[in-house]
Amino acid sequence: MEILDLNDEVKDTENKSSEDKDWEDVVDFGKEEQDEKKEGKKGKKSKKKEETSAVREIFSWIFTIAIAVVAAMVIKNYVIINANIPSGSMENTILPGDDIFGFRLAYTFSDPKRGDIVIFNAPDDPSEKYIKRVIGLPGETVTIEDAQVYINGEPLEEDYLKSATEEDEVWTTNAGPYEFKVPEDSYLLLGDNRNGSSDARVWEHTYVSKDAIIGKAILRYYPFNRFGVVK
Repeated sequence: MEILDLNDEVKDTENKSSEDKDWEDVVDFGKEEQDEKKEGKKGKKSKKKEETSAVREIFSWIFTIAIAVVAAMVIKNYVIINANIPSGSMENTILPGDDIFGFRLAYTFSDPKRGDIVIFNAPDDPSEKYIKRVIGLPGETVTIEDAQVYINGEPLEEDYLKSATEEDEVWTTNAGPYEFKVPEDSYLLLGDNRNGSSDARVWEHTYVSKDAIIGKAILRYYPFNRFGVVK
Protein backbone atom coordinates (compact mmCIF):
# COMPACT_ATOMS: atom_id res chain seq x y z
CA MET A 1 0.00 0.00 0.00
CA GLU A 2 1.27 3.41 -0.98
CA ILE A 3 1.31 5.93 1.82
CA LEU A 4 0.86 9.59 0.78
CA ASP A 5 2.95 12.16 2.50
CA LEU A 6 0.35 14.77 3.48
CA ASN A 7 3.02 17.12 4.70
CA ASP A 8 4.49 17.35 1.19
CA GLU A 9 1.07 18.21 -0.27
CA VAL A 10 0.54 20.88 2.32
CA LYS A 11 3.98 22.33 1.54
CA ASP A 12 3.28 22.29 -2.19
CA THR A 13 -0.04 24.06 -1.59
CA GLU A 14 1.63 26.67 0.59
CA ASN A 15 4.36 27.27 -2.03
CA LYS A 16 1.76 27.69 -4.78
CA SER A 17 -0.27 30.04 -2.61
CA SER A 18 2.85 32.09 -1.86
CA GLU A 19 3.75 32.31 -5.56
CA ASP A 20 0.19 33.38 -6.44
CA LYS A 21 0.35 36.13 -3.83
CA ASP A 22 3.71 37.30 -5.17
CA TRP A 23 2.24 37.48 -8.69
CA GLU A 24 -0.81 39.35 -7.45
CA ASP A 25 1.49 41.86 -5.72
CA VAL A 26 3.36 42.37 -8.96
CA VAL A 27 0.11 42.84 -10.86
CA ASP A 28 -1.26 45.22 -8.22
CA PHE A 29 1.96 47.21 -8.25
CA GLY A 30 1.72 47.47 -12.02
CA LYS A 31 -1.84 48.70 -11.75
CA GLU A 32 -0.80 51.31 -9.21
CA GLU A 33 1.94 52.52 -11.55
CA GLN A 34 -0.54 52.74 -14.42
CA ASP A 35 -3.05 54.60 -12.23
CA GLU A 36 -0.34 57.04 -11.16
CA LYS A 37 0.67 57.61 -14.78
CA LYS A 38 -2.98 58.18 -15.75
CA GLU A 39 -3.43 60.57 -12.84
CA GLY A 40 -0.26 62.41 -13.86
CA LYS A 41 -1.50 62.74 -17.43
CA LYS A 42 -4.86 63.97 -16.19
CA GLY A 43 -3.12 66.53 -13.97
CA LYS A 44 -1.02 67.79 -16.89
CA LYS A 45 -4.11 68.05 -19.11
CA SER A 46 -5.94 69.91 -16.36
CA LYS A 47 -3.06 72.36 -15.97
CA LYS A 48 -2.92 72.91 -19.73
CA LYS A 49 -6.68 73.56 -19.77
CA GLU A 50 -6.32 76.05 -16.93
CA GLU A 51 -3.43 77.81 -18.71
CA THR A 52 -5.40 77.88 -21.99
CA SER A 53 -8.44 79.24 -20.17
CA ALA A 54 -6.37 81.98 -18.52
CA VAL A 55 -4.80 82.98 -21.86
CA ARG A 56 -8.22 83.09 -23.50
CA GLU A 57 -9.58 85.27 -20.70
CA ILE A 58 -6.63 87.67 -21.03
CA PHE A 59 -7.14 87.94 -24.80
CA SER A 60 -10.88 88.42 -24.22
CA TRP A 61 -10.17 91.38 -21.92
CA ILE A 62 -7.66 92.86 -24.36
CA PHE A 63 -10.16 92.51 -27.21
CA THR A 64 -12.94 94.10 -25.14
CA ILE A 65 -10.73 97.02 -24.12
CA ALA A 66 -9.56 97.52 -27.72
CA ILE A 67 -13.15 97.59 -28.97
CA ALA A 68 -14.10 100.08 -26.25
CA VAL A 69 -11.16 102.37 -27.14
CA VAL A 70 -11.97 102.26 -30.86
CA ALA A 71 -15.66 102.91 -30.18
CA ALA A 72 -14.79 105.87 -27.92
CA MET A 73 -12.51 107.35 -30.61
CA VAL A 74 -15.17 106.92 -33.29
CA ILE A 75 -17.84 108.54 -31.10
CA LYS A 76 -15.52 111.40 -30.11
CA ASN A 77 -14.29 112.15 -33.63
CA TYR A 78 -17.39 111.43 -35.70
CA VAL A 79 -20.48 111.57 -33.48
CA ILE A 80 -20.10 113.75 -30.37
CA ILE A 81 -18.10 116.90 -29.68
CA ASN A 82 -17.34 117.85 -26.09
CA ALA A 83 -17.05 121.60 -25.43
CA ASN A 84 -16.18 123.55 -22.31
CA ILE A 85 -17.43 127.13 -22.48
CA PRO A 86 -14.77 129.67 -21.42
CA SER A 87 -16.60 132.95 -22.03
CA GLY A 88 -19.92 134.66 -21.40
CA SER A 89 -20.81 135.39 -25.03
CA MET A 90 -23.85 133.09 -24.83
CA GLU A 91 -25.18 134.22 -21.45
CA ASN A 92 -27.71 133.53 -20.09
CA THR A 93 -28.38 130.50 -22.28
CA ILE A 94 -24.91 129.05 -21.67
CA LEU A 95 -22.68 130.23 -18.85
CA PRO A 96 -18.88 130.22 -18.48
CA GLY A 97 -17.75 126.83 -17.18
CA ASP A 98 -20.65 124.91 -18.69
CA ASP A 99 -19.77 121.59 -20.34
CA ILE A 100 -21.71 120.92 -23.53
CA PHE A 101 -22.21 117.95 -25.81
CA GLY A 102 -22.62 118.72 -29.49
CA PHE A 103 -23.92 116.34 -32.16
CA ARG A 104 -21.58 116.17 -35.15
CA LEU A 105 -24.08 114.43 -37.42
CA ALA A 106 -26.89 116.94 -36.87
CA TYR A 107 -26.46 118.54 -40.31
CA THR A 108 -25.39 115.49 -42.31
CA PHE A 109 -28.80 115.24 -43.98
CA SER A 110 -30.27 118.63 -43.12
CA ASP A 111 -29.32 122.30 -42.83
CA PRO A 112 -28.96 124.50 -39.76
CA LYS A 113 -32.14 126.29 -38.73
CA ARG A 114 -32.59 129.75 -37.31
CA GLY A 115 -32.22 129.59 -33.54
CA ASP A 116 -29.91 126.56 -33.55
CA ILE A 117 -26.88 126.85 -31.29
CA VAL A 118 -23.86 125.57 -33.18
CA ILE A 119 -20.20 124.81 -32.51
CA PHE A 120 -17.95 125.85 -35.40
CA ASN A 121 -14.45 126.78 -36.52
CA ALA A 122 -13.95 130.50 -35.94
CA PRO A 123 -13.98 132.31 -39.31
CA ASP A 124 -10.98 134.51 -38.47
CA ASP A 125 -8.98 131.67 -36.85
CA PRO A 126 -10.15 128.15 -37.79
CA SER A 127 -7.92 126.63 -35.11
CA GLU A 128 -10.32 128.04 -32.50
CA LYS A 129 -13.81 126.71 -31.78
CA TYR A 130 -16.76 129.07 -31.11
CA ILE A 131 -20.33 128.54 -30.05
CA LYS A 132 -23.06 130.94 -31.27
CA ARG A 133 -26.67 131.03 -32.40
CA VAL A 134 -27.80 130.89 -36.02
CA ILE A 135 -29.59 134.15 -36.91
CA GLY A 136 -29.35 134.63 -40.67
CA LEU A 137 -29.91 131.84 -43.21
CA PRO A 138 -28.45 131.59 -46.74
CA GLY A 139 -29.77 134.26 -49.10
CA GLU A 140 -31.40 136.39 -46.37
CA THR A 141 -30.84 140.06 -45.63
CA VAL A 142 -30.30 140.72 -41.94
CA THR A 143 -30.30 144.22 -40.53
CA ILE A 144 -29.74 145.48 -36.99
CA GLU A 145 -31.16 148.84 -35.95
CA ASP A 146 -31.40 150.17 -32.40
CA ALA A 147 -30.77 146.74 -30.89
CA GLN A 148 -33.44 145.07 -33.01
CA VAL A 149 -32.71 142.34 -35.56
CA TYR A 150 -34.73 142.24 -38.78
CA ILE A 151 -34.88 139.32 -41.24
CA ASN A 152 -35.77 140.55 -44.73
CA GLY A 153 -37.40 143.56 -43.09
CA GLU A 154 -39.38 141.58 -40.47
CA PRO A 155 -38.46 142.00 -36.77
CA LEU A 156 -37.05 138.88 -35.14
CA GLU A 157 -38.32 137.97 -31.69
CA GLU A 158 -35.40 136.92 -29.48
CA ASP A 159 -36.56 135.92 -26.01
CA TYR A 160 -33.27 134.11 -25.38
CA LEU A 161 -31.17 137.30 -25.26
CA LYS A 162 -29.49 138.24 -21.99
CA SER A 163 -31.03 141.68 -22.40
CA ALA A 164 -34.45 140.03 -22.62
CA THR A 165 -34.01 137.93 -19.48
CA GLU A 166 -32.53 140.62 -17.21
CA GLU A 167 -34.35 143.89 -16.57
CA ASP A 168 -31.16 145.88 -15.94
CA GLU A 169 -29.41 144.49 -19.04
CA VAL A 170 -29.83 146.66 -22.14
CA TRP A 171 -28.29 145.84 -25.51
CA THR A 172 -26.13 148.88 -26.21
CA THR A 173 -22.87 147.50 -27.65
CA ASN A 174 -22.75 147.18 -31.44
CA ALA A 175 -26.51 147.67 -31.54
CA GLY A 176 -26.56 148.90 -35.16
CA PRO A 177 -27.06 149.99 -37.74
CA TYR A 178 -25.80 146.93 -39.69
CA GLU A 179 -26.87 145.24 -42.88
CA PHE A 180 -25.78 141.72 -43.81
CA LYS A 181 -26.53 139.95 -47.08
CA VAL A 182 -25.91 136.32 -46.20
CA PRO A 183 -24.25 134.29 -49.03
CA GLU A 184 -26.06 131.22 -50.32
CA ASP A 185 -23.61 128.78 -48.71
CA SER A 186 -23.23 130.52 -45.35
CA TYR A 187 -24.90 131.61 -42.10
CA LEU A 188 -24.92 134.70 -39.89
CA LEU A 189 -24.13 133.86 -36.25
CA LEU A 190 -24.52 136.01 -33.15
CA GLY A 191 -24.06 135.47 -29.40
CA ASP A 192 -26.99 135.72 -26.98
CA ASN A 193 -25.07 138.21 -24.85
CA ARG A 194 -25.00 140.97 -27.43
CA ASN A 195 -23.04 143.34 -25.16
CA GLY A 196 -20.28 140.78 -24.62
CA SER A 197 -20.04 138.68 -27.76
CA SER A 198 -17.45 138.70 -30.51
CA ASP A 199 -19.52 137.60 -33.50
CA ALA A 200 -20.54 138.48 -37.07
CA ARG A 201 -20.78 142.17 -36.13
CA VAL A 202 -17.02 142.39 -35.59
CA TRP A 203 -15.44 139.43 -37.43
CA GLU A 204 -13.28 140.21 -40.44
CA HIS A 205 -14.78 137.16 -42.16
CA THR A 206 -18.40 137.82 -41.36
CA TYR A 207 -20.13 134.60 -42.38
CA VAL A 208 -19.74 130.94 -41.44
CA SER A 209 -20.07 128.27 -44.11
CA LYS A 210 -21.88 124.99 -43.44
CA ASP A 211 -18.59 123.12 -43.82
CA ALA A 212 -17.15 125.09 -40.90
CA ILE A 213 -19.99 124.05 -38.58
CA ILE A 214 -18.81 121.07 -36.49
CA GLY A 215 -22.09 120.22 -34.81
CA LYS A 216 -25.21 121.33 -33.02
CA ALA A 217 -25.11 121.96 -29.26
CA ILE A 218 -27.67 119.61 -27.74
CA LEU A 219 -26.99 118.95 -24.06
CA ARG A 220 -25.44 120.66 -21.04
CA TYR A 221 -24.15 117.86 -18.78
CA TYR A 222 -22.31 120.03 -16.24
CA PRO A 223 -22.93 121.63 -13.81
CA PHE A 224 -25.46 119.04 -12.71
CA ASN A 225 -27.91 121.61 -11.37
CA ARG A 226 -28.17 123.03 -14.92
CA PHE A 227 -28.29 119.66 -16.67
CA GLY A 228 -30.57 119.69 -19.64
CA VAL A 229 -31.18 120.34 -23.32
CA VAL A 230 -29.55 123.47 -24.76
CA LYS A 231 -31.91 125.69 -26.73
